[in-house]
Amino acid sequence: MRTRDLAYWLFLAPVLLALLLVIIVPLLIGVYYSFTDWNGIKVGSFVGFENYIDAFKDKEFIASLWFTVKFSVVSIILTNVIGLGLALIVTTKIKSSKLLRTVFFMPNLIGGLILGFIWQFIFIKVFAGLGDILGIEGLKGWLSTTETGFWGLVILMSWQMSGYIMIIYIAYLEGLPGELLEAAEIDGAGPLKRFRYVIFPLVAPAFTVSMFLTLSNSFKLYDQNLSLTAGGPYNSTQMVAMEIFKTAFGETEMAFAQSKAVIFFIIVAVISLTQVYINKKREVEM
Repeated sequence: MRTRDLAYWLFLAPVLLALLLVIIVPLLIGVYYSFTDWNGIKVGSFVGFENYIDAFKDKEFIASLWFTVKFSVVSIILTNVIGLGLALIVTTKIKSSKLLRTVFFMPNLIGGLILGFIWQFIFIKVFAGLGDILGIEGLKGWLSTTETGFWGLVILMSWQMSGYIMIIYIAYLEGLPGELLEAAEIDGAGPLKRFRYVIFPLVAPAFTVSMFLTLSNSFKLYDQNLSLTAGGPYNSTQMVAMEIFKTAFGETEMAFAQSKAVIFFIIVAVISLTQVYINKKREVEM
């Protein structure tokens, strides 16, 4: 047993060391810097909670945080609904199911910056062309307003992530006991009732995983935001990650940006852990 335990920790040691050096240590150092007037080169005097107080007074930071929350809520719902819908489609007995899985998953393989520029071309050029042909003014200047920029980001995120989330749901759907579905069908349960009372409770763990992934990815979105709208117009579509980057490297206020990053980390961690706890509890109740 001792040899087995030693081998276990030896195999685990590189991962724990990497986690410590890449995640834990930089996080603790960053938290310390947020309480100072660090300028990116040297650490000056200790300023306490001054940076945190200024962060909550920063209207641009609060606006970007609120925009990120709204974006994340809509994106999480749409991505999971679309991902589950795609999973239900490709797990049916159709000949092209394997091809469809590949096609639906492919957007996730494209880099965020490239995706942003692709959809920027679609929203600006293609939508404007369709607007001229169909005579719909609402399709012109799609990224020129806050509302259309918001939905542009939602569409991009949902299009990219849905295929990835689909794979998670497929793994659970294909593991469902066939006899339960057959018994429900024999008892006269229609497709909707089978989904509500049999399929949905059995794939509940997939919702926990998928919601965690979509939540964390939506909150941390940066490269798509940069390439699609660049925060415009007038920073109205600027998300938190971009606002923090701008504070750090655009305004060279490193300690102030670090305090915003710590606040952002705490918010995302609390929401993520709460979501996992609630979903896990619901799995047990089901």
